Amino acid sequence: MADERFSLKDHLFNEAKVTYLGGLLEAGIPDFDRAAFERSVMGELTDLELKQRIDSIARHLADRLDPDFEVAADQILRSLPPPLDPTLRDNDFGDFIFAPLGVFVAEQGLDHYDTSMGLLKELTKRFSMEGPTRPFLDVHQDQTMALFEEWARDENYHVRRLVSESTRPALPWAPRIRLPIDAALPLLDILHRDPTRYVTRSVANHLNDISKVEPTLVLDRIRLWREQGLQDPGELDWITRHSLRTLVKRGDPRALALLGYSASPDIEALITEMTPEVRPGQALEFAVSLTAASDVRLMVDYVIQFVKKSGAKSPKVFKLKNLSLGAGESRVLTKRHPLRANATTYTLYPGTHEVTIVGNGTPLTAGRFELIEDSATE
Repeated sequence: MADERFSLKDHLFNEAKVTYLGGLLEAGIPDFDRAAFERSVMGELTDLELKQRIDSIARHLADRLDPDFEVAADQILRSLPPPLDPTLRDNDFGDFIFAPLGVFVAEQGLDHYDTSMGLLKELTKRFSMEGPTRPFLDVHQDQTMALFEEWARDENYHVRRLVSESTRPALPWAPRIRLPIDAALPLLDILHRDPTRYVTRSVANHLNDISKVEPTLVLDRIRLWREQGLQDPGELDWITRHSLRTLVKRGDPRALALLGYSASPDIEALITEMTPEVRPGQALEFAVSLTAASDVRLMVDYVIQFVKKSGAKSPKVFKLKNLSLGAGESRVLTKRHPLRANATTYTLYPGTHEVTIVGNGTPLTAGRFELIEDSATE
């Protein structure tokens, strides 16, 4: 049977996207050989993985743009389409086909700071440029941090978000930077009050990165922001929850207290139902009964200890329910958890899997099920 799984690299970088980029460059650059550019890119694109495709297109750009970086930067600027809609407030990430332009700037423009950063500021209004800014942050740290303080107040929310993303300690798909982990906190002091969720989500992700290394820094900053009252209380609550998600999974009592949850809930828990045997492609189903001895707010998660190929266990945490119970009150929670046979991010292995019900970071009760290898699968 043909493999019909979704291919992100083919969705983001394909012939239609390359043709689109070639058309923009042709319109903005006199004598640009669009046909040769598209032909050379497509000659190797299909054999490459996603990140390799970005780097490959950047190399072909370097071959076709002017060898003088200042001229090349102007060529790119004149080729750009209109910016993304500045009135939107969230999830307007842009078109990945512009990612190679940022790679080109990072690789060719380190000695042209003002031109490069000005171009990256324009590019990020079409596609987020936090990866390409990081080499400049490493080489020109003081200058870039001063510039970021200006950008944190820019009228375009893509530029404001770029400040937080560029300085994140653990930015996905990006090299680490030699920036002290607390260096960007003054920038987050500005950005946390932003009216745009696209920006505040980045702030929360940034704080979550920090929390994995220095949780006290994050907890203290959130307390400070609460005292200042510069952000809408509902939005600050959202930032708080999203910022503390790793600490909550760890059961950090300070994080739980900040969210209004007791780290030692007086709860009686019992798993009343659990599918005893599950095959890949089927779903695990279970029910858990919760009874409160006193009034309590509960953040209920469940942890599946997945069996690895070596036989070791790999825990994964999943959300179940947030609820409040009065003294003596009981509630039964149910869950149906699909165990996908052909997931791209993990592989299922047969064996005994444990499921632990966790309340406010504290294990409450546990059960087991067997993942059975499907004999019909070849």
